[in-house]
Amino acid sequence: MSAKLPPPMFIAGSVGLDFLNSIATPEDTPVDWIGNGDDYLAWLHTAGLLPDADLTAIRKSVSARELDSAATQARSLREWFREFVHERQGRALSRSASDDLARLNELLERDELHWELTTLKPAKSRDAAPPFEMALRRRWTSSKSLLLPAAEAIAQCVVTCDFRYIKQCEGAACTLLFFDDTRRRARRWCSMAVCGNRAKQAEHRKRTRGSDA
Repeated sequence: MSAKLPPPMFIAGSVGLDFLNSIATPEDTPVDWIGNGDDYLAWLHTAGLLPDADLTAIRKSVSARELDSAATQARSLREWFREFVHERQGRALSRSASDDLARLNELLERDELHWELTTLKPAKSRDAAPPFEMALRRRWTSSKSLLLPAAEAIAQCVVTCDFRYIKQCEGAACTLLFFDDTRRRARRWCSMAVCGNRAKQAEHRKRTRGSDA
């Protein structure tokens, strides 16, 4: 991640929605966490979509130009999914959406995944238990493969999030989306510490002005 960028935000309750939030205005200036190839790799890694070993291997084998191309494609995928979400949020997702998901399936069918037996780290290993586990690995055959983790996160969002409860933060200038999984579906803010607090301060100032009138 570029040193000039603040840490990315993962507040959505769904990595697919966090992918949409990889461009946002946390303060006054818009920030794009996948503005170039290196930033995109860093975002995938921070999101838990790119293991350490794969991150190292990709940086050694894929050129900066190819990485920047992947980031460009990722931004296009992001805005495609943003439009998909904005058109459907607030109501149940219907089967008629399948045609609009064709682009996603075209990406997913490129994937090359395989299982691998790996040794457990000592902290995870238990007495009398086999010291191995199965891990799903991805073959990074080209820079286009770098779209697959994001595509998978989007697909997971589509199948696990009730679109009736995908919301946009009510902050005046905030663009962040989230899945409201609270008990009463009453979440209003991306973060109470940020937009929620700003709203409280604005309401307090409004009441203060009213009492002074």
